Amino acid sequence: MAAITPNAKNHAGLGPKASRPVHVDDLPWEKTRFQGCEVKTLLVDRDSGLVTVLLRMQPGAVLPDHEHVLIEQTYMIGGRLVDKEGPEAGLEVGPGDFVWRPAGSRHTAWAPEGALMIAMFQAPNKFFEQNGRIADMIGQDWDLAWKRALPG
Repeated sequence: MAAITPNAKNHAGLGPKASRPVHVDDLPWEKTRFQGCEVKTLLVDRDSGLVTVLLRMQPGAVLPDHEHVLIEQTYMIGGRLVDKEGPEAGLEVGPGDFVWRPAGSRHTAWAPEGALMIAMFQAPNKFFEQNGRIADMIGQDWDLAWKRALPG
């Protein structure tokens, strides 16, 4: 089995078909390379690209220019997420809203008052650096880390 929950101490010794309850409060908040953005990784499957995170953005935090490689789904728990730049600039979602974004969509996201959400990715986002480099949320070269997980 390729899927794991990093830092889930209660998963040690479980059989390959056993359910994996995740005690989210026990997981550490992990800083991302974007100021004011932290995640708790709930599930990651490096072979398929599937990733689910609890994402917390501090007031004013921005997720810079990025592309949703495949479908992304987000359920808003608290705060507000606003498209700051992109074709839908001004689009916003708040607590209790669910938004999904098609493969290939691209934008910059902003949390004016802060935000808490669950985000589910069929493949991690591509972040476009000013120097032309394309990386994932933690700074890895996107192609090297994830391209093999794409279908076809």
